[in-house]
Formats: sequence, structure tokens, C-alpha cells
Amino acid sequence: MVDVILGMQWGDEGKGKIVDYFAPRYDIIARFQGGPNAGHTLYVNDKKIVLHQIPSGIFHESTINLIGNGVVLDPVTLKRECESVAGFGVDYRKNLYISQRAHLILPTHRALDKASEMSKGVEKIGSTLKGIGPAYMDKTGRNGLRVGDLLDKSFTTEYIKLRLKHQQLLDGFHFKEDMSAWEEEFFEALEFMRQFKIVNGEYFINDKIQQGKKVLAEGAQGSMLDVDFGTFPFVTSSNTISAGVCTGLGIAPQKIRDVIGVTKAYCTRVGGGPFPTELSDATGEELRKTGNEFGATTGRPRRCGWIDLVALKFACMINGVTQLVMTKADVLDAFAELKVCTSYKIDGQATDEVPFQMTRVKIDPVLKSFPGWQSDITGLKNYGGLPEQMKNYIHFINGYLKVNVSYISNGPARDQLIENL
Repeated sequence: MVDVILGMQWGDEGKGKIVDYFAPRYDIIARFQGGPNAGHTLYVNDKKIVLHQIPSGIFHESTINLIGNGVVLDPVTLKRECESVAGFGVDYRKNLYISQRAHLILPTHRALDKASEMSKGVEKIGSTLKGIGPAYMDKTGRNGLRVGDLLDKSFTTEYIKLRLKHQQLLDGFHFKEDMSAWEEEFFEALEFMRQFKIVNGEYFINDKIQQGKKVLAEGAQGSMLDVDFGTFPFVTSSNTISAGVCTGLGIAPQKIRDVIGVTKAYCTRVGGGPFPTELSDATGEELRKTGNEFGATTGRPRRCGWIDLVALKFACMINGVTQLVMTKADVLDAFAELKVCTSYKIDGQATDEVPFQMTRVKIDPVLKSFPGWQSDITGLKNYGGLPEQMKNYIHFINGYLKVNVSYISNGPARDQLIENL
């Protein structure tokens, strides 16, 4: 049995805390796509930690954590992250497994990412410059190196061949940055990686499922950044939706049971790209300040706006979402008025569908207003105690989406989650 947790917006929905909350109910937590461009924030013993590569179940001693084949893995980031996790008294070697089919991010992938983004000028997509895009390009171009290649004596030869290919591309960009320090750090991290349990991921996880083990597949980024269904070309390089679970872990579709979507009570986005409900005013600034909306990976200020139900319904549809978790509901505590986007107006015509190419049309969001609850919900433990205005807000969203919000996060701490609504 496999359940899935996914982001429903443009990432940063607070999936790390939610996976951490659900983790004790599962035997295995598995990451199935993305790379170190994802940052999942957890609070352990009131201390903050951001995980970029390791699944968010690492702090649960009896839980197996698998980095699946659909992930692109940066050995340097992994090494640093493991050292951070060890600082919390966790023996990461005990329950962290890596699929041998996961592709490696090389120093030259990071250089290519930076050179490509710099060359785009005003048209840059807001890449995190972690090398994710170039690594996935090598994967689809059948050039990439994988974790399992580490165990082969020809690894260094294959690495040099790929580095030379990348250097030719970098010369075309007139990229002159010295990468020697990056490369030294990379090979140190490769040696560090050899201590891990490198497994045939698809057999490993299917054997566990056969034994009746419960698996939680952990998504990175958000559905609106999916390479096929997101706001192209302002998207990531992988399939962030539930279909990516099958290709990113090697499991069959009928093994998937629940698909749990995570959405903020409002919307945010980092980097470039369309954002129909964005607020470039004092309200948007208040959302950013109150919600501490700065990227967990990049530190960049997030663009903020009202919740977009058109995009959210689209994400629920393509993922087959069975229930929703609403995060950061407490950020709205002080607002006298709240708004939700119920449709788009394009060329004077109203539509409740996400258009093919958002960047080519002017979208005016059609907004519905709600009175705010203007009270502190951070200490509440059950749905019955919520303000009536908040219940009305949730009830409208449930009716519009035809999918229910089953959990509400009302603060960053593990125990700040109202469940079974």
C-alpha cells in the first residue's frame, strides 16, 4: 500500500512538516523526484532543519527512508545534510537507502545551470542554480551518471568523458568560473556516499509492499511546477504530480491508495512565472511578513497572493487527490477580509480552466470575498473550536474543489495540526 503527499501549488506548501507528522504511520518514506532545489522545513526539539535530499522521515528511528530513482542527487548536499541530521543524534546510516538508478548532479551540471540562467537575462526562469535541469537533461539525453555507477571501476573514466562534454557547452556560454574547489568537494562527497545502502530501488520497495509494509511517497516542489502540467516554461525538470510516483520509484499505479494534497491557505511563488492572484501591494507584503515567506532553499522573498481555486482544482484533478491539508491557516488570523479566486477572466471571457500558456494571456482573477476571523487559532486543537468565519472559508473551498480539507496546520510545531475535520 502506497500513499502520496504532494504540493498543490508552486512548492513551499509546508510538506516537510506534514510528512514528518504522518511518518509514524508508515514503514517507509520515499522521495520520488526532484533534487536539492526542494527544501522541506522541519522543527525537531524546537530546532529548525531544512532537508533538501533526505526524506522527511529520517527523524523517526523505525522508519526506512528511500531516495528513489526519480531523484537527481547532489553528493555534496547529501553529505552536508547528513552531518546536520547527525547533529540531532540521528544515525542516518541505519535507515537511509539510495536507489542505484538515481542520477548524480556533477559540478559541471551546476556550472551549466548558472551559465544558462545568466544567458537568459530578463527571461530567466528563476532556477535555484543547483544543477537540477542539466542533470535531468543528461538523464533524458542518456548521458548521465547514476549512483550505481559509483560501484563500477569505470566511474572515473565515464566522469571525465561527461565533464569534457559539459566543458564544450560551457565554452559556448563563455563561462570562466573556476570549478576546481567544486570538484574536490564532489569527490570527497562520493567517498562519503559509498557507506550507504545503495539498493535496486524498484525491487527493494516492491518487496516491502509485498510484505505488507506501508509506504509514504514524498513529493518535492508543487504540482503547478510539473514539467508537463505546470506553468511552462516556468517549471521544474521533473514530474511533481502523483504519476511521477510510479516512474520515480518503480511501482505500479494500482498500488497507490490515498493522494494527500498540501496547500497553503493562500498562495506563494518563488522566482519568475505567472501568478494570477499575486498581490503587489501592502496586503501582499503583510502576507509575506506574517508568513515569513522566504525560500527554504534560496532565501529569496516569495511572491504572495490569495488562494487560487482554479489552479488548485486543476491540481486536484491531475493528481487524483483524495484529501487536502491546509497549511499556514494561522497566517490569515489578522486579516479583516479574505479573498479566493473562483475563475479567470481572459479577453473578457470567464473560465474555470487553467489555460495552455499562462504567459501569453492576460489573466484577471475573479475574486470572492469572505470576512476574516481576526482571532488567534494557533492554540486550537479541534475543528469545533475554530471561528465560524474560518469554518465558512473552509466549507466554501471544500464545495468548490469537491475534495475536503481534512487537516489544518495552525503553526509550525509538530502538534499544531487540527485533524479529522
